[in-house]
Amino acid sequence: MSCFKNPNLPRNTARRRFLGVAAAAGARFASVAAIVMAASSSPARAAGLHLGWGNGNGNSGGNGNSGGGGSSGAQCFLRGTSILTDCGEKRVEDLRIGDCVALPGGDARSIKWVGRQVFRKGGPHWHDGVVPIRVARHALDSRTPHSDLYLSPGHALFLNGVLIRVKDLVNGTTIAPIAPHDDMTIEYYAVLLATHEVILAQGAAAETLHPSDSNRENFSNFAEYERLYAGEARKEMTSYATVLGEEGGWQHLRALLLLGASPMAPIFDPFEDACEKIDARAKELLI
Repeated sequence: MSCFKNPNLPRNTARRRFLGVAAAAGARFASVAAIVMAASSSPARAAGLHLGWGNGNGNSGGNGNSGGGGSSGAQCFLRGTSILTDCGEKRVEDLRIGDCVALPGGDARSIKWVGRQVFRKGGPHWHDGVVPIRVARHALDSRTPHSDLYLSPGHALFLNGVLIRVKDLVNGTTIAPIAPHDDMTIEYYAVLLATHEVILAQGAAAETLHPSDSNRENFSNFAEYERLYAGEARKEMTSYATVLGEEGGWQHLRALLLLGASPMAPIFDPFEDACEKIDARAKELLI
């Protein structure tokens, strides 16, 4: 996308190193049992199951999404992203309520609503929660994504059976923030289904919108949603999968334990494994 410039930002390895240390320590010390109990008493929070449009990312993922750090960012697909539907790929901005998006398993789900967010530079720098992150063609494996994929920082990909926010996968090469030019408008779209699912964006498995009441008004077309579903009872939506990588060291560890890790054996960390595979893939692409 010619409207973006690559700031060449490296991955922040400090957080990943801390996650690894926390997991290793948890496996070695008997006190991990207390963590298991704490996690069991609050499984949704421990496993990161309450994603939200702006769970924290500055996001959002503003998701927001989810994702991340605050409720002021975005959590969606950048305009121009191709989403697989039952009629083939369609640009996200062209999706309409009632269209059916394809799920990785072969099923399809009807779109309930498509949210839209627009951002412009309001100060000396673009907000980190808004700057798109590019997942380069074939960054995840030899076929995925099939072309460059642009997501908001808090948007999660489905890897190793868990959801991982793209901002936590940044390596500065194949996955990196792509800064907009100063006079550019960033336009994000969120796809809402009746349930939280994973759909195919540029061939990669990525989450749909996981709403929270506090962030619904972040979308410029929020009035449309209210008009369409004014009488609908709002229920908390169950997350498609556990979220790893963003909540911090001990929260991350609790999520691993809820996935079935044993305090008596080495912990398999789907997040760290995904990062290692992505880094290995990046080296292959640079050769």
